[in-house]
Amino acid sequence: MLPRDVISTGPLILRPPVEEDAEAIVKTCNDPVTAWFFPVLPSPYSLQDAHGYFSMAAAKWEGGGAEFVITENGQYVGSVGLRPPDHWGVAAIGYMVAPWARGKNVAATAARAVTDWAFDHGVRRVELQAAVENVASLRVAYKAGFREEGRRRDAKRLRDGRYVDMVTFARLEGDAAPAAEPYLPFFEGGELCDGVVRLVPMAVEDAADYHRMLADPSVAQYHLGPPHTLEDDERRCRYTGYWWVSGQRIELAIRDAVSGAFAGHLQLMEVVQSLGQAMVGYSLVPEYRGKGFMTRAVSMLVDWAFANTGLHRIVAGTEAGNAASHRVLERAGFSREGVHRGLFVGADGTRVDDVAWSRLRPS
Repeated sequence: MLPRDVISTGPLILRPPVEEDAEAIVKTCNDPVTAWFFPVLPSPYSLQDAHGYFSMAAAKWEGGGAEFVITENGQYVGSVGLRPPDHWGVAAIGYMVAPWARGKNVAATAARAVTDWAFDHGVRRVELQAAVENVASLRVAYKAGFREEGRRRDAKRLRDGRYVDMVTFARLEGDAAPAAEPYLPFFEGGELCDGVVRLVPMAVEDAADYHRMLADPSVAQYHLGPPHTLEDDERRCRYTGYWWVSGQRIELAIRDAVSGAFAGHLQLMEVVQSLGQAMVGYSLVPEYRGKGFMTRAVSMLVDWAFANTGLHRIVAGTEAGNAASHRVLERAGFSREGVHRGLFVGADGTRVDDVAWSRLRPS
């Protein structure tokens, strides 16, 4: 059984919940973001529900787990709890943060402190799950020193009834657990824009435009892999934040900066941190071709990457016959490096050559 301790960590005090926390808990649980990612919570959430939470917390302590409220300057800013460890000394951690305390590293600080405390009291492994769309919770896991272990497809249900993939993390007693800074930081202000072209993270709202673009014959002839359904593309868009915060890739919608219209798709993918290398890939809707949009988009992204990440080398590959794509890369400062013979499978099933390009970080 875990002791009913009070934990001090930085500016935060973690303690068992008391009746005086009820009003703040009600406000937190009625916040739309909290309600969305915690569909088991009653909605609306009442004072009576908060009293039910106090009973649950007491039962959790009695059952061998732990339930803390997180306070700063004596005020409630969130909650963090551990399920009772199982037969193998494995416990699961969960947390939520009050809307007025978000963006202050509250959850990561508390999750790290509670996990360290649990190890001190005999817990061997602490597990954490975050919805693939819950970017804030994913960032908490990395900052608190948890290692990603995999994904559980359609493992939980959101409030609208839709199933969501869960990313699983864990820390073991004795793990080195540095706070992981993102290899690919988010854009300052959420986008890149040169006044003509805007680059913004792909969102579910872009899925239909993206799907129509890929179905265009002039795009489809250069697209690798099997055709996607609209549902496939919606699912892909839901992964944008996870891929980004985990350092795997950046998926962007290219927009007309004046009208806001969807103009295409740009990605920074195949990120190899040990080499400092990544690859760009792109597609443009027909009505925006011949206007320099893609050259602007690729140049903006590559310039940003060299200024804000550890990438040293960005590469691209194009089919030998894709002259338009060659011109984009040439104008964006890429140099032709060679040819990979027979790398791609063409639309007719025959093998076609790939032209290799690269651009290096300015010295």
